[in-house]
Amino acid sequence: MKAAVYYETGKPDVFRYEEVPDPVCAPGGVVIDVEAVSIEGGDPLHRLAGEMAATPHVVGYQCAGVIAEVGPGVEDRAVGQRVVGAGLHGSHAEKRALPAAATWVIPDELDLSRAACVPIAVGTADDCLFEFGHLRRGESVLVHAGASGVGMAAIQLAKQAGATVLATASSDEKLARLEEFGLDHGINYVETDFVAAVRDLTGGRGPDLVVDSVGGRTLQGSMECAAYRGRIISVGRAGRDAFSPDVSVLHPGNKTLTGVFLGAELVINAGRVHSMIQGHLQAVADAKLRIEIDRSYPLSAAAEAHAYVESRKAFGRVLLIP
Repeated sequence: MKAAVYYETGKPDVFRYEEVPDPVCAPGGVVIDVEAVSIEGGDPLHRLAGEMAATPHVVGYQCAGVIAEVGPGVEDRAVGQRVVGAGLHGSHAEKRALPAAATWVIPDELDLSRAACVPIAVGTADDCLFEFGHLRRGESVLVHAGASGVGMAAIQLAKQAGATVLATASSDEKLARLEEFGLDHGINYVETDFVAAVRDLTGGRGPDLVVDSVGGRTLQGSMECAAYRGRIISVGRAGRDAFSPDVSVLHPGNKTLTGVFLGAELVINAGRVHSMIQGHLQAVADAKLRIEIDRSYPLSAAAEAHAYVESRKAFGRVLLIP
C-alpha cells in the first residue's frame, strides 16, 4: 500500500509518499480500506516531535473507509461495512489495521468524509463540556480556537445545551461564520486581549466554563478570566507555547483546572464513550450537528495539507484522500 511516512520528526517536509507493507489483521481487529483521513489536532504535533512507533512511521489518529478484512473473534463487524476508526497512529495510509472496538459504524445516510471527522473532535468536545466540564443550561462557556474541529463541535453542543457561547478565533471572518454554528460572542485574539474582552462581555464576571485547547499563555488567561468557582478544561497545547501557567491564580476564585484526554476514556470507560460517539455520528447524519470541511488533499500531498493546518487559515476540517 501507499502511505505518507517519515523517517524523522520535524516540519511538514519530512513526509515521503512511499510503498510500505500492508497492515496485518490481528485477532479482534479489522483492516480498513481508507477513503478519507481527518487530520486531527494532535497529528501535526506528533509529526513535529512525537514518538515514532516504527521507521518509517505512519502518523495519524483517525480515518474512515470500508472494512476489507475481519480478524478472528470479531462478531459485530463485517467485510464491506463502512466504519470510522481511531488509534494512536497509522491513519495516513491506504489501509489501516485497528481493533474492531476502536471503530464505529457509519450511518447509511452519512458520507464517509464527514464521518471521518467525528469521533475524536466531537467526542472530545462532549467530554470537555459535559463529562468533565459539568456544563448546565443557562451558564456561559468560552471556547478557544472556535474554528477548529473541537471548537466547532463545542460551540454547537454548548448552544444546544442552553449555554451562552463565547469563542476566540484568529480573524473577524471566522468569527462571523461561527455565528451560524451558535456563537453568541466572538473574540479576535490577534487584535484583542481576550481576557479583557471576556470580562467585558460577561459584565466582569467571567465564563462559568472554559474549554482551552491552546495551552501556554492562553491557558494562563483562561484561568484568570474564568468566573468565581469557574471550571477550566485543558485539552491540548495546539499553540505550542512552552510557557508554564501559574496555577496559584485559581486559589482566590476557588476555580478548578481539569485535564481531559479522550483516549484514556476510550480505554477505561469504553462503553460510555463508544455509545456517545455513535450518537454523534447519527446526529451528523440527521443534520442536527454540522461538520465543516475546509478542503481536501490527496494523500500524496500530506506535507502540503499539514502545512495548511499549521497556517491556522483553516475553517473546519482538512482531509487527506488516498
